[in-house]
Amino acid sequence: MTTPRPILSRKRDLVYLTYFLVHVVVMFVGDLAPLYPDSIRPQFMDNMRQWYIEQYQDRFFTSPPAWFGVYMYMEALYHVPVSFWSIGALIRDDPKVPLHLLVYACQTGFTTLTCIADYLGWTDYSNEQKLALSYLYMPYLAVSVIMGLDMFTRLSKRLSENANAAEAKKLQ
Repeated sequence: MTTPRPILSRKRDLVYLTYFLVHVVVMFVGDLAPLYPDSIRPQFMDNMRQWYIEQYQDRFFTSPPAWFGVYMYMEALYHVPVSFWSIGALIRDDPKVPLHLLVYACQTGFTTLTCIADYLGWTDYSNEQKLALSYLYMPYLAVSVIMGLDMFTRLSKRLSENANAAEAKKLQ
């Protein structure tokens, strides 16, 4: 087993850590706000949501398709725990990071790409409105694609190293 390296020496992991720290806040004060009972949801969340809707006219937040609700629950039930786990795991250089973040990246990439494909097909939206939405959705797609490729590469390397070590052990 290798000695964990400090997070500051792992630049990509530092970027992922920053992403998850921001993502946790975005989830709890923005994305998941509709799931809170009205009696406990702070007014600032409603104000932020209203500003967002006015600013971007994001139909997912005004008249979402049925599948969007499923995505919201996936975020609550999957993204929340994996994001909190990832923050600690990235700091301590947990060897399971590539496995968990590959799954996270695939799920996030798929759901984000679904949203992008959907809003690009909104015929009553201008190209400027779609571009504004792209500034919000495309970074999530880019992060998930980069993270997915990175984690796939890490897992492939580890599997190759393990296979080579097993083969060398057989030859001894």
